[in-house]
Amino acid sequence: MTGPWPAAYPIFLVPNMSVSESRPGSAGKPRIPGPPAFLSFRSIRAKATLYVLLLLSGTIVVSYAITQRIMNDHIREEIIRRAESLSRSIASAAGYNLILKDLLALDNMVYKIKDSNPDITSITILGSDKKIVVDSDADRTGARMEPATGRIATRGADGQRLREVVTLSKTSFAVESPIVFMDKALGSVILDVNWSVLTAAQTEARRRLIGFFALILALGVVSSVLLSSRLTRPVKELASAVEELKSGVRSKPLHVYSADEMGRLTASFNEMTELITDQREKLGVYAHDLEEAYVSTIRVLAAAIEARDPYTLGHSTRVSELSVQLAKELGLSPEMVEEIEIACLFHDVGKIRIPDSILHKRGRLEPSQLHEMRKHAEYGAEILSKARSLYKYIPAVRHHHEWFDGTGYPDRLSRENIPDAAAIISLADAFDAMTSDRPYRQAMSRECALGIIMGSAGHQFHPEFARAFQAIIMKTDLAMPLGAEQRMIS
Repeated sequence: MTGPWPAAYPIFLVPNMSVSESRPGSAGKPRIPGPPAFLSFRSIRAKATLYVLLLLSGTIVVSYAITQRIMNDHIREEIIRRAESLSRSIASAAGYNLILKDLLALDNMVYKIKDSNPDITSITILGSDKKIVVDSDADRTGARMEPATGRIATRGADGQRLREVVTLSKTSFAVESPIVFMDKALGSVILDVNWSVLTAAQTEARRRLIGFFALILALGVVSSVLLSSRLTRPVKELASAVEELKSGVRSKPLHVYSADEMGRLTASFNEMTELITDQREKLGVYAHDLEEAYVSTIRVLAAAIEARDPYTLGHSTRVSELSVQLAKELGLSPEMVEEIEIACLFHDVGKIRIPDSILHKRGRLEPSQLHEMRKHAEYGAEILSKARSLYKYIPAVRHHHEWFDGTGYPDRLSRENIPDAAAIISLADAFDAMTSDRPYRQAMSRECALGIIMGSAGHQFHPEFARAFQAIIMKTDLAMPLGAEQRMIS
């Protein structure tokens, strides 16, 4: 890069709006909408709700686990206590019948108890010789009882024992109570209960617990959402108002919901918003007037430059008109069209630093003179950098002599790296230069100039822009002649 360049203007960081981005209906990736504000975990409402839900869920899970453990233990104890009580009752009643050898009464008692307690798998009354006197399974009567297996879980003071029995087919527990009558041991009663009763009871208790705690959780979710909404509503409105204030939109005063700290903050924000909005409007007027003053100054400066050379008188105005037509043909936004229109008036402002001996020379310039003439783009950018409000026109002014293939100047940009505004001005500038009288040649016809531009599309000029430029020229009923001279604009 040659020539001085102000550090305040970062040339390679200036955004370049592409035609496809600014043109209505252009193809592009659809913008995927983000999640609603409530679902975004960056919102206070979502965080507050999540915190309450996590706390509530943790409390419910712990409470459920403790409650389930207590209920399981309680159900287990109740079932065992009931089996032990029933076993003692049978043993107490069986002693008298064993003395009398009233086996029918024993069998009838066993049958009735077994029939009324489906959870009991078997009831066995043993004699003192360990033979089965009466059994709920009549086929086993008279047989010798196999030795008991399984772990003894508890042992009572009266000799009662609780034994856990685990087999491949089932898991059960057996309660064995001794039969004693008149201090004489007559045998024992073995009452076998399937553990599936305990499992079923625990499952039913668990189902009811889950339903109960699910109801509590649902009520907690609704309550936490309503509570967080009520607590965070002022904060949400305040955040929205701040965003509107940042974007320059005047918002109506926020509603003060309470007289606490949040209410006082909201009232203070309303006062601050009013003050900032008024100051912003005043600064906007000042900035607009200042920019108009700068633009007017540059207009006068551009007119003064063109007045130095009668051959370029009105050049900037004509370039501006052609550039505006091309920008509209390309479908650029109204803001971009206006920016290009003003940038055209500035595009040759750097020539004020070019000596008259070079600017008015008839004939071909020497290499050193040509080098100095080409620096007018850099000089123009440097002049515009003196005013911050004119920064947006610098890319178009500095790069309006860049070529599509990267052989232009001053920075040898190429293709999409060339700002669209600069590429548009380049076309209009070249066309007006070719169709105007110059000290070193007569003006070309519009047809011939258009032919040269189309022949240079893809080399010097943006191909798409060149075709659009051809279209706006053709709209004036000018046809591009066949066999037009194919040469480059230096």
